[in-house]
Amino acid sequence: MSGTTTAPFTAEDYRARMARAARAAADAGLAGLLVSPGPDLVWLTGYAPPADTERLTLLVLLPGRDPVLVVPALEAPDAEKAGGASALTLRDWTDGKDPYLAATGLLDDAGRYGVSDNTWALHLLALQRALPGTGYAALTDVLPMLRAVKDTAELDLLAAAGAAADAAFEDIRKVPFAGRRETDVATELAGLLRRHGHSQVDFTIVGSGPNGANPHHEAGERVIEHGDMVVLDFGGLRDGYGSDTSRTVHVGEPTEEERRVHDTVRAAQEAGFRAVRPGAACQDVDRAARAVIAEAGYGEYFIHRTGHGIGVTTHEPPYMVEGEEQPLVPGMCFSVEPGIYLPGRFGVRIEDIVTVTEDGGRRLNDTTREMVVVG
Repeated sequence: MSGTTTAPFTAEDYRARMARAARAAADAGLAGLLVSPGPDLVWLTGYAPPADTERLTLLVLLPGRDPVLVVPALEAPDAEKAGGASALTLRDWTDGKDPYLAATGLLDDAGRYGVSDNTWALHLLALQRALPGTGYAALTDVLPMLRAVKDTAELDLLAAAGAAADAAFEDIRKVPFAGRRETDVATELAGLLRRHGHSQVDFTIVGSGPNGANPHHEAGERVIEHGDMVVLDFGGLRDGYGSDTSRTVHVGEPTEEERRVHDTVRAAQEAGFRAVRPGAACQDVDRAARAVIAEAGYGEYFIHRTGHGIGVTTHEPPYMVEGEEQPLVPGMCFSVEPGIYLPGRFGVRIEDIVTVTEDGGRRLNDTTREMVVVG
């Protein structure tokens, strides 16, 4: 199977998203939105220019006005091919000219604008110099839920990505672990994600033995041994939408303590999932999972939030963490991934992507959450 980098949305889909974003900006008291290359631009227009280009590319969304994409002339032909190109006006600029003139003429010198989080400081400072009366705020601060609620087509793509990640796990659990380096298993896992349709692999964490106690351990040269617990956390993009799942396997038969820790994490993950329902706060999911681990005596060893949103990126709002009172609404998608990490010994994490439904939640990952023994 092969994957693509762009999801199959129509110009009308992108037009509706841009209109919705402009309305949300107005409702938030903003003069408009300024969107640079990155996930917000892809979601709004279908256009994905090089994220590392120093040339100004900027989508300008103003309430009551047609969207405008300021783009370098040499990249305009590619922008014209984007799915949402017909829903906006292109304003190009050529090398040797001031690129900010193409943007500042669209803006109000006294306006306050939402700016996509990954906008280069180089560009933002130039806009401030040209229009010193303007103010700016990060989109995560002013419109954190802009991409959080998925429509039916997006949910289908996320479900397909989750199923592909599940298929990769079913394959990797059948291969030998003992005697191989973590990097060997990680490489094989990445290949399986691609075989099952991923066009982009973002991470393949393989944390064996004591390395599993580091939640973001990079697969290294450690040789996996019989008796190791191994944390597997992997995901990427399939048809433009993300997957992210974790399962913890054991090489050979686990000890009673290892089973107890794994069962505790499994119960915590189930409690977090059961807390998902419309109207509940994001922090309620975190509290439900954390309470199970704390009651079992491992509270100090659960050292990260319970979950994060997912969509055109594998990490985005909303976040399942204490203090986040944003209510859950149908269509939100996020991970539920509690863990226990015993320094110098082993770690356990179990993660599913979950979407909020009208009466609760639905998992987008369906592989077993029971202890899996590998060879």
